[in-house]
Amino acid sequence: MNYPIGGSCQCGQVSYKLHEPPIAIAACHCKQCQKLSTSAFSITAMVDSKAIEIEGELKEWSRLADSGNKTVAKLCPVCSNHIYHFSPNHPDKIMLKPSTLDDTSIVHPTIHVWVQEKQDWYQIPEGATVFDTQP
Repeated sequence: MNYPIGGSCQCGQVSYKLHEPPIAIAACHCKQCQKLSTSAFSITAMVDSKAIEIEGELKEWSRLADSGNKTVAKLCPVCSNHIYHFSPNHPDKIMLKPSTLDDTSIVHPTIHVWVQEKQDWYQIPEGATVFDTQP
């Protein structure tokens, strides 16, 4: 894969360029991520915050995670597409929603978290690193 890779929200109001590969790609099976994705899990690509260049205005929404830490989501103010989230305790890393990439061929989750809340019908691929909750 050649970098940068572009990405955008559904309406195109927010776009970005990712300049280097993700550090890790994970599938989160927690109930909050199931609500976020309206599916069995949500996929997140951890990237260095300096490796992404974003254009367009983002709105912010935050909540307290089960750990008690705050998680902040950045969304398109027009279509509400979730672009990324981050922890204020670790602003150097962001959790990009890789389904917003123009080329999603790099999206291969090798880590599965919060599997204690996963849907029974979903089978985690063999060889994946698995955590019952948040590592």
